[in-house]
This record gives sequence, C-alpha cells and structure tokens, in this order.
Amino acid sequence: MRSSMRLALLGTSLALVATATGATAAQAEDGGSGNITIDKVVVNGGKPVVVGTTNVVSAKVSVTASDDSGIAKTTYISADGPNPNFAQIWYDDGEITCVEVSATTSTCTGTLTFDPQASTGFVDNNAAATWNLATLVSAHDYDYIHRDAATTFKVQRYSKLTVNASPEPVKKGKTITVTGKLSRANWEDNQYHGYTNQPVKLQFRKKGSSTYTTVKTIKSNSTGDLKTTVTASVDGYFRYSFAGTSTTPAVNATGDFVDVQ
Repeated sequence: MRSSMRLALLGTSLALVATATGATAAQAEDGGSGNITIDKVVVNGGKPVVVGTTNVVSAKVSVTASDDSGIAKTTYISADGPNPNFAQIWYDDGEITCVEVSATTSTCTGTLTFDPQASTGFVDNNAAATWNLATLVSAHDYDYIHRDAATTFKVQRYSKLTVNASPEPVKKGKTITVTGKLSRANWEDNQYHGYTNQPVKLQFRKKGSSTYTTVKTIKSNSTGDLKTTVTASVDGYFRYSFAGTSTTPAVNATGDFVDVQ
C-alpha cells in the first residue's frame, strides 16, 4: 500500500517508486509540458522537521501551482533524504487535498509522517540532513510539471539539555557548581546519547528579570556532560543554552533557581 510510506520504505529512489506504482517515467525526473508552474512549496511551516526516538512526527506540506486551465491535482509529494530515507503521500490515496485559490491557482496540502519506531525506521543518523521535496502537479488541460527538488528542508535529531546549580541555598561569595548534560536522539538504537565537544552557554537571569545574560561558554565533554563554577552574588536562575547545529536544533535548559543568602 502506498499510504503512509515512511523513511526507508520499499525503495531507494524516486525512479523505483515510479516503477512500483505504475507512474510514468516523466515522474521520475524533472520535466513537464505546457505552461503550468509551481509557485510555492512550504514544508512544516518553513521549520526543520525534528524527530526524537519515540513519537511519530507530522509535517504539513503545501504546494501552490498555477495553470491557465486550473490545477487538477498534485499526484504525489515525496520527501527524499540520504538513501534510503524517504516519506511519501499520494492524491489518489486521499492523502493530498487541493483547494482553489483562484480559477488558475490551487494549493494542495498533505501531511508527511516520520516514525523513528517503525519496523524499518531511520536507517542511521545520516538521515539528519537536508532533504529534497519532490512533487508532480497536473492541470485540467493535461499540462504537468515535476520537480525532484521543488524545495528543500532539514530533518534534525531532537535535542535535550539539563542544568543543576548547587548548593541551594548558598552564601554570597561562595562557589556555585553548575552541571548539566547535552544529548540528542540516536536513530541507530532509539536512545539519547551525549552530544560531545559542543559549545554551550551558561546563562543567568536575576530574580525579577525576564532576560538571561551569558556568563561564560564551555564545551560538553566526551559524554555530553557539562560542568563549571561561578561565584554566588544574587538570587536568580541559571540555565545552559545550546545554539544548535545543522543536524541538531537549538535548546535551552529550564532555569534552576539559586537562593543566595
């Protein structure tokens, strides 16, 4: 069944998908006929698709296209990552809905799903990369257009960040030790592992303030652990803040309050 195809399913390229589903050869490479155009493609609201180790992640996709005869349908929407990772939905399976914007323009939408717990799942962590969004759109006068990379988007590994400042309470002028851990999803064993050798900011927010300021920047160690010391001055919240990388999103730890006496 073509419905709900997820990462690493059944094939390793769009050409194989075309063969398996009876699609024409033109659908497996960039091409088209007539004056139909793809005007705009948006994946997940323009944000990366961030996947952890347990939950299915849904990403809405919209394809806006125009033709002088009007748009008939978007046959499929296919997200293609590093082989063999992909996710795909089909109009004929009821997974894509098209709505007219005008007599010549329609926006077709559907939802791609990414499931780290599927039987095939993410083959490895290389799936954290830039993906291509392929689509085939046809018009009422049988004009059509296919693009292997109508747009691109990122798939990232969900990140976690913790913090603990101690002792609590502490006397003014004494040393506060701030520990924590930066970790991210590993799709090879569906566990979270420390993200090593990454710059992480220690930040402080004074009690009564809404703004964090950076105290210092340290690096996570070989297991993703974080540890540094500061001098106690006033009541407030300490947190760690990670800016993210191309494969891993930014994350802030929840602030840990320290009572300075």
